[in-house]
Amino acid sequence: MSMSRVSATRAALAGGIALSSVVLLSGTAFAHVSVQPQGEAAKGGYATVNIKVPNERDNASTVKLEVNFPLDHPLASVMPQPIPGWKAEVTKSKLSKPLELHGKKINEAVSKVTWTADGSKIGPGQFQQFPLSLGQLPEDTDELVLKAIQTYDNKEVVRWIEEQKEGAEEPENPAPVLKLSAASADHHGGAAAPSASAETDEKAGHDHETADHQETAASSSTDTTARVLGVVGILVGVAGVAFGVLAGRRRSA
Repeated sequence: MSMSRVSATRAALAGGIALSSVVLLSGTAFAHVSVQPQGEAAKGGYATVNIKVPNERDNASTVKLEVNFPLDHPLASVMPQPIPGWKAEVTKSKLSKPLELHGKKINEAVSKVTWTADGSKIGPGQFQQFPLSLGQLPEDTDELVLKAIQTYDNKEVVRWIEEQKEGAEEPENPAPVLKLSAASADHHGGAAAPSASAETDEKAGHDHETADHQETAASSSTDTTARVLGVVGILVGVAGVAFGVLAGRRRSA
């Protein structure tokens, strides 16, 4: 075998290994349990999020998911959306420091939501989304770490609880993180600037009002004209009758 063929073979093998590594690493990177907001998750507001759970095994199915919520940034309301084939259970815990929400003191908050397969499961090559309604979101943090535990039907348990350290590589089993955006101005009762659509609607309202005034004026003018013409017609009629009477008397004379 010539040196050029040997070099070409080695290059092909190296390329194949590199490509396989990229595919494997990419598959691993995208196979994490994650949390994804539907729209905006603003501080101090409410949000709907999806807990996305992929199945990482080729020979087992996911039959249970447990998501834990931080009590140092507690949420008074966590409501799971019903999912066919899954049973959801919400667990609450006592708070060392009560929350104040809408003028009421809350002494406990949701610490965990557990979904258990009830006629369904997440099979190999599949994923499932578990929707949650969250609120009121905290205002003193930029993110919420929601540690998750995934259980397979072969009794294997994967703990997605490792927190990402700044400047460090991503951990093997990272915990899902919900990023919080800045609080909106209208959340705290501030007057929001009128939108373009609102201005358009207001202008349309003024135009409609002006048109109504014009229509009323036109209607009034038409009515006045009709009355004048009616009076003129009556006078002309009276004059005609009088003329006829006079003419008749002249003929009689």
